[in-house]
Amino acid sequence: MELEFGNFAIVLPPLHITIIAIIITFFLVRWSKQLETRRFTVFFYFLISTLITPIFSIGTKDGVFQLWIPVGFIVIFFYLFPSKRNHPAKMKASILGLSIAICQIIFKYVG
Repeated sequence: MELEFGNFAIVLPPLHITIIAIIITFFLVRWSKQLETRRFTVFFYFLISTLITPIFSIGTKDGVFQLWIPVGFIVIFFYLFPSKRNHPAKMKASILGLSIAICQIIFKYVG
């Protein structure tokens, strides 16, 4: 969507992406209110959980194949699971980040 104002324009993402971003922000704010201290950490757990990286790459006749994994979620999971600071809100934010990471991986393979 593009809003033009004379000499400049504001370009917004598509409507479905904007709605998804609003829903994610709503959940993260709601879960951060469940923590008594350091409420901003829920956002960090979410952002770190969305990190993906290739672990294997090979060249083929058709191009380059890369195997992607959600390394951010794996790191957060192994940090939170045995920790005493394991709070359900942090785990929920990490799982939400994992879902975004899986979407990114799907888009890497499809696109």
